[in-house]
Amino acid sequence: MAIPFDFWFRWPGTRIGPMEATMRAISVVLLFLVAGECIAQDTGGATGPALTPVLEEIPPRESSEKPRESYLIPALEIVGFDFALNRFNLRYTDRESFDVTASSVRRNLRSSWVTDNDDFEINQFLHPYQGSIYHTAARSSGLGFWTSAAYTFAGSALWEIAGETTPPSKNDQIASGIGGVFFGEALFRMANLTLERGNEPSLWRDLAATAISPATGFNRFALGGRFDSIFPGHKPAFYTQWNFGTTIAEHRVEGTSTRSRRHEAVADFSIGYGLPGEPRYAYRRPFDYFNFEFTASSSNVFENIMTRGLLAGSEYSGDAYHGVWGLYGTYDYMAPQIFRVSSTGLSVGTTGQWGFHGPVILQGSALGGVGYGAAGTVEGLSGDRDYHYGVTPQALLTFRLVFGKVASLDLSGRGYQITRAGAASNRGWENVMRGDAALTVRLSGPHAVTVKYLITRRDAHYPDVGVRDQRRGPIGVFYTLVGNSSLGAVE
Repeated sequence: MAIPFDFWFRWPGTRIGPMEATMRAISVVLLFLVAGECIAQDTGGATGPALTPVLEEIPPRESSEKPRESYLIPALEIVGFDFALNRFNLRYTDRESFDVTASSVRRNLRSSWVTDNDDFEINQFLHPYQGSIYHTAARSSGLGFWTSAAYTFAGSALWEIAGETTPPSKNDQIASGIGGVFFGEALFRMANLTLERGNEPSLWRDLAATAISPATGFNRFALGGRFDSIFPGHKPAFYTQWNFGTTIAEHRVEGTSTRSRRHEAVADFSIGYGLPGEPRYAYRRPFDYFNFEFTASSSNVFENIMTRGLLAGSEYSGDAYHGVWGLYGTYDYMAPQIFRVSSTGLSVGTTGQWGFHGPVILQGSALGGVGYGAAGTVEGLSGDRDYHYGVTPQALLTFRLVFGKVASLDLSGRGYQITRAGAASNRGWENVMRGDAALTVRLSGPHAVTVKYLITRRDAHYPDVGVRDQRRGPIGVFYTLVGNSSLGAVE
């Protein structure tokens, strides 16, 4: 039986256009390529038990010269990308919303910014990914983080005013213009990490980096040797982990949602970059430390995309601990079948490692801050929009206990409250909580097995529909590929 192409690139029961399907397909390939490349380079190609730390085995290949800066090239690329995307959408998706004229541009310049009614996945995933294209176009043209962030914000505003005929949307501007920065910088760093691992250039690394960050690959291939030099990573300690498996049991309270599957295949990837404890590494640039997580499932493809990166901060250390603290930028997108939540925010917090000299090492992060987020059930509450926007206080707490080279125990908790502040209507508020516990046991070399329990809960309060309680708690078993035999501990 033939399976239609867009089966893998849609929400259950939802039809999408070719643009959304294409972008989803690119993103899945992107993350599979970065994972495969990081694992291969992180393990030095090892397949047996003699797995050595990556920083000792493979010295990073760093560029001998600084990339040449260009302020004009990314500006032209952003304008060209917006124009091409508008023409594509005009032809294949919604002519009325993308038939831009001088009159519609003048109207948008004069109109007030609104909260739009687009689908959740478009507003909260595709718009941040669009913003990441702007950001990486500027970064791969030799511009710094903050200058590239300004290009991203301006590119998003250009799209809101001149890319669509609908009134400019403030929620899209935050998702694309700010969330796109945090999403894009993580992709840019992973692409450059892929390029600089190893001593010799390879076509595989170039293609993988292009899949991770298309704008980076485009500038490297299309503009000759001007942007061939690689953004220097300065030898960060990093750890990658892939899990492939399936849920074997779960409990749930579906609430108003009925479109769900009890069992699903799952693949997830995570990377911690710039882990504290490496004495030769300094935190001088935004995202010199970041964490990126991605989960795909057979139920809805994009289940989780989460990144947090240190924007500005300081190091601290002692005989048995080392860490960083400061201001973090965060972008989170979670869709556990029965409801969805997403937030772009700023948090203050710390990331560290404790217990250098014992058999048990503790790593962790603690963050607290505020963002602008959205949450809602898959089925919808009432009205045109099936989710609610608002200012979103949020918190994160993660721990990892590493037991030598044998096992690791990961515990994490996240919380979001989507408030009435900044909402399109003063209807209500929502609390969303996510917690998980995972035990990974290493078998041989990079091969391991993981058992994981994940609980997500949405508690919504609306005057017109009352209280809504939705929960999902699957248990999964996974075959795991670990990045190094130390299971992420920095020695």
